[in-house]
Amino acid sequence: MRPVRPFHRLRPARASLRWKIAALAAATACLVAAAVGVLMHVWTARDIRDRAEMRAFNALPSAMDVYRRTGTLTDGAELDPADLPAALRHPADSNRHTAYDGRVEGNVGPSVWGAQRVDGPDNQVLAVRVNMSSELHNLRQLDVTMAVASLVALAAAVPLVVYGAGLLARRLRRVSETAGRISAGDLDARTGATKGRDEVAEIAATVDRMADSLGQLLRAERQFTADVAHELRTPVGGLLATADLLPAGETEDLLRARVRDLRGLVEDLLEISRLDAGAEQPVRARVPLGAVVSEAVARTGLRTEVTVAEAEADRTVETDPRRLERIVGNLVINAHRHGGLPVEVTVEGRTVVVRDHGPGFPADLLRHGPRRFQTGATERGTGHGLGLTIALGQARLLDAGLHLENAPDGGAVATLRLPPRPPGSGGTAASA
Repeated sequence: MRPVRPFHRLRPARASLRWKIAALAAATACLVAAAVGVLMHVWTARDIRDRAEMRAFNALPSAMDVYRRTGTLTDGAELDPADLPAALRHPADSNRHTAYDGRVEGNVGPSVWGAQRVDGPDNQVLAVRVNMSSELHNLRQLDVTMAVASLVALAAAVPLVVYGAGLLARRLRRVSETAGRISAGDLDARTGATKGRDEVAEIAATVDRMADSLGQLLRAERQFTADVAHELRTPVGGLLATADLLPAGETEDLLRARVRDLRGLVEDLLEISRLDAGAEQPVRARVPLGAVVSEAVARTGLRTEVTVAEAEADRTVETDPRRLERIVGNLVINAHRHGGLPVEVTVEGRTVVVRDHGPGFPADLLRHGPRRFQTGATERGTGHGLGLTIALGQARLLDAGLHLENAPDGGAVATLRLPPRPPGSGGTAASA
């Protein structure tokens, strides 16, 4: 199986989907409760006033009849009361009229007055007052009751919404984690069957189908790379043997160099295909890190400054020395080929840093990582783009971290960090 980059689960954001849905539901419930409360208050207040007007309007005939027959006032009727609204003091006819009086005095008010002019020379007005204070007090109690009921309903509904939103968020997080594992290189990651037949299930199924298609494409690409490398290996070996038979001269040297380059490319392709197929296994041993790095740099034959911290000169690490040399050699060759002098290699602790003073890594390479047959910007030089790809694959095989960045003052920096103890080592070094 292909080694994959470690996938770090992202911490949920402070405003996660669960709490956004809960807040939206709470806001919606508050708006609905407020709208219902306002409508109920307005409708009830209007009904209280209408009923008060009807009571005042209906109380006038009996009070007027008793007054005309007996000259006495009944049912709270008054003649020309001092509090009578101005609109009812001088009615134009003897018909019944009503008016609203919003004044409040003690426990009296607001009120609705009903008035009718009494036939006679004094032009008096008989009035009946209906006090609405008790009904309005009941309305205020109704408002308080509705507010308390809304708060209780909201307190009961929000936990249910949070729970339901949490179920949805967990399903989405499961799909997100699967997509993250796939992007990290785990092509076997799948979300699997999910509950329900909603949009989340469709997204999960789509991600799984995408992973299947991506896996098929990558497997076909790996197989093609391996087949091409294997098919080229024999004719390239024949070309190299034939070049040895040519008479010495400039043409023979040029041909031999090109054939060696071609053989190196084929070997790189074979190495990548083995790394992709998971056919490589590290053979670990405890070795001095500084000495291994120095030897790897010396094998390149390129002028490179190697600095090993004095305190680290005797430090040993448990790793595969052959693969470590391969990583360091590729990084140094890449720095010379695409960077600028001086090229510096520093060993400190379990960290190996390779730095050049050229134009630095292209932004696309830093953003997406090294990709085969892509060398980035033209100012970085020429090549087939496999050196960093192989270094990254070998680093994964060693459970080491390889970080690429650009120095603030210019130049590319590749940092290799070996793990404190390889997984499954059990604290003992394997024999080389």
